[in-house]
Amino acid sequence: MLKSFKELTVWQKAYQLCLMIYRVTKGYPREEIYGLTSQMRRAALSIPCNIAEGYGRRTTPDYLRSLYISYGSVCELETQILLSMDLDYIRGQGIAIQDNIGEVERMLKALIKSLETKRSSRATL
Repeated sequence: MLKSFKELTVWQKAYQLCLMIYRVTKGYPREEIYGLTSQMRRAALSIPCNIAEGYGRRTTPDYLRSLYISYGSVCELETQILLSMDLDYIRGQGIAIQDNIGEVERMLKALIKSLETKRSSRATL
């Protein structure tokens, strides 16, 4: 049994992704500070925060709700990364960021599926 959300690999990966986004957006144009930079940072921060919050709720439906919010933020961030790449705000790091987003996305999907399976098997007992 995990003692903390910090032991979840998906949280660890999401946290690292968040740090990566904060670092890369430091180099964005000044005019994006209240636009794309702010949106990307909020989306990136939402991912590990919602994983942690859901874990702390301790009920499966609440946990799933938080994971779905986190998943939505992953999709939002992926769109913002694509836009950033098309605007040439991100060059070399774009592929690495996309790879990290993909990894977090797959891990979240697997965790959601696991919890939904667990919940539905309990309902049939």
